[in-house]
Amino acid sequence: MDKQPAVKAFWQAYRDSLPEGVQPPSSYDVWSFGDTREMANELGELVKVGIKTATCSLMWQYEAEGDEDLPKVGDVSVITDGEGTPLCIIETIEVEIRPYNQVDEAFAYDEGEGDRSLSYWRRAHWEFLSRACASIGREPVENMPLVCERFRVVYPK
Repeated sequence: MDKQPAVKAFWQAYRDSLPEGVQPPSSYDVWSFGDTREMANELGELVKVGIKTATCSLMWQYEAEGDEDLPKVGDVSVITDGEGTPLCIIETIEVEIRPYNQVDEAFAYDEGEGDRSLSYWRRAHWEFLSRACASIGREPVENMPLVCERFRVVYPK
């Protein structure tokens, strides 16, 4: 991926902020949350301020597209807004494959969206995941597999 100058400068600022002797990660991804510019702005801001500490994506999408590895613990990502401006850097601290209908209240709360309830999470994510399913020619089902991640902001602190 060609990383834009603003992202490169943001990454360098992160590297420069590390204590002497601490080795920065050798690679990083660049992405934004959601599937619209508005979602990227809204969810990115929730991450930046520490409200959103989890996310999920459709496992079937990884399988269908085949161009991206599943996230893993220790992955580092520059999160951008809907215009590609870097907002923060996160580190993945937990990854679990879980069916949609087994996402619990704690995970819904950590996603940080809406009123943070499981009922809100189910409604909002059913809509989002239905769009993801449609993009790969699948129908959403209650037990569709999700890649559930927890993360922490590492920059700026």
